[in-house]
Amino acid sequence: MKKIDFDLKNNPFIDFESSRYTMSARINAENLWKFCKKNDYSFFILSLGCLMNGVNSVASLKRRIINEEAVEYDYLEGVSPIMNDELDIYREMKVKTPQEFEDIFEWHDYVKELSGGILDGKTEGFTLDLMKRDFTNIANFSCIPWVDFDSITSCQTNGRQIQPLITWGKVNDDYEMSVSITVSHIFVNGRDLGYFFENTQKEFDLIKK
Repeated sequence: MKKIDFDLKNNPFIDFESSRYTMSARINAENLWKFCKKNDYSFFILSLGCLMNGVNSVASLKRRIINEEAVEYDYLEGVSPIMNDELDIYREMKVKTPQEFEDIFEWHDYVKELSGGILDGKTEGFTLDLMKRDFTNIANFSCIPWVDFDSITSCQTNGRQIQPLITWGKVNDDYEMSVSITVSHIFVNGRDLGYFFENTQKEFDLIKK
C-alpha cells in the first residue's frame, strides 16, 4: 500500500450522500466455459480468477481512503461467498491473487482445496466485520449462477464505501455472462470501468492448456 497524490478535498463526489454506482455488461465466456467442461475445471473458480485479474489490472480500483488520505494497494485479494452442493451451508472465503502462483491452474487447485476445507469445517472461513472491510486489500466477488440478469444493485455499508463489489451471473445459451461492478466515483470513472471490462474479457479468452 502506498499513499498517492490525489486531491480528496476538492473531489466533486466526496460530499455526495453516496458516491457508489454500478455498471453491468456482458462478457463472452465461451472459451472458458468449454475449456472447463472439457478439462474438468471449476468454471466458478476460474471465472473468479479472471475477474480478480481484471480488477487488479486497473489502478483506480485498488484505491481507498484511510485516515482521510488516498492510498493505493499493490493488489486486492478476493472475498467470495461459497455454498455446498446441497445449498444448506453458506460461508465466505478469502483467496490470494492468481499472480502468487505458478499459473492459474495451480491457483485453481489451491482455491478448490481451500473452499472444500471451509465447507467441511476443517478450515476457518473469512469473518472480518463488514465495517472494517473497506480498510483492507480486498474486493468482494459474488456469483449468482441461477440468473442471467441484465443489472443488479449491491448492498453497501455506507455511502463512502470504496471497496469494489463484483457480481457475475449465469452463462446463457449464447455463452454470454453478465458481470456487474459497483465502485466509488471518488476514484473510478467510466474509462476505468471500460478498462476493467476490456481486460476481464481478455482474461476469459486467454485461458488454455
